[in-house]
Amino acid sequence: MIYPIVPYGDPILRKVAVDIEKDSMDVKQLAEDMFDTMYTASGVGLAAPQIGLGIRMFVVDGRPMNEDEEPKDQDSSLIDFKKVFINAQILEENGEEWGFEEGCLSIPGIRADVFRPEYVKIKYVDTDWNEHVEVYEGLAARIIQHEYDHIDGILFTDHLNAVKKRMLKNKLADISKGKVSVDYKMKLLK
Repeated sequence: MIYPIVPYGDPILRKVAVDIEKDSMDVKQLAEDMFDTMYTASGVGLAAPQIGLGIRMFVVDGRPMNEDEEPKDQDSSLIDFKKVFINAQILEENGEEWGFEEGCLSIPGIRADVFRPEYVKIKYVDTDWNEHVEVYEGLAARIIQHEYDHIDGILFTDHLNAVKKRMLKNKLADISKGKVSVDYKMKLLK
């Protein structure tokens, strides 16, 4: 099932999501649906709040970011980087902060440099309810940090300086009013 993407301005994007209780829902089917939704929108990550669900779950697949790169230019952190994170908790973020241009399916047409730490240590369960504690770096860490922000009610635009935020104010207002053109399904705000 392809879900419509929730746009900037929807209150669910600002709420801290809640943990999923084991056996309370079919997380495998939801993960499959979230991947289908993400691929349809050409994304590399998608959090449950972005499809209107206030639960702590996100999916990532960074492999497309390496597709057009020469082997020597590929980010090794993205090789085989397709995962589902349920009830995730970031345990540590460290290393030097580095900038990279980010975008978001819920904020189409806007991209900006965001600075994030180079390493992240995260605890989560997978769709079989196995617990993992793993460390990621590079673009994989960044994708995780971006999606993790979503389950904490934070958007990438929150990381921008005041001047940049002011410059984007009208574009963000347009998105929240439904004045947006995308080639994927978006939920209309009432």
